Amino acid sequence: MESKQVVEALSALAQSTRLASYRLLVACGPEGMAAGQIAEKLNVSAATMSFHFKILSHTGLIESRQEGRFVYYSANFQVMNGMVAYLTENCCGGNPAACNVPSNFC
Repeated sequence: MESKQVVEALSALAQSTRLASYRLLVACGPEGMAAGQIAEKLNVSAATMSFHFKILSHTGLIESRQEGRFVYYSANFQVMNGMVAYLTENCCGGNPAACNVPSNFC
C-alpha cells in the first residue's frame, strides 16, 4: 500500500461517525449491513450516512452492493489489512516483543 493511500484512509477514519460505522462494518464481516440499519444503529440520518459512505468508499475502505432496493456496505478487508501492514511494517525494528505487539502484526 502506498503512503498516499494510507494517509487518505486514516484521514477518512479521523471522524467519529465514519470511525464508528467502519468498526461496525468490520464487526459484521464480509456480509456487511444495509445502509439503513447502519444509520439506525448509529442514530444518524440516512443523508448524513450517505455522505460518510461516499468518503469511506472513495478511500477503498468499504464496498457496496445493491440487493433489490437496499444497498449493503461491507469493510474491504484487503485494504484494511494493507493499511495495518503498512503501519506495522517496521514495528519495533523487527522485534515485536519489545513493544508487546502480537507477533502476527509484525
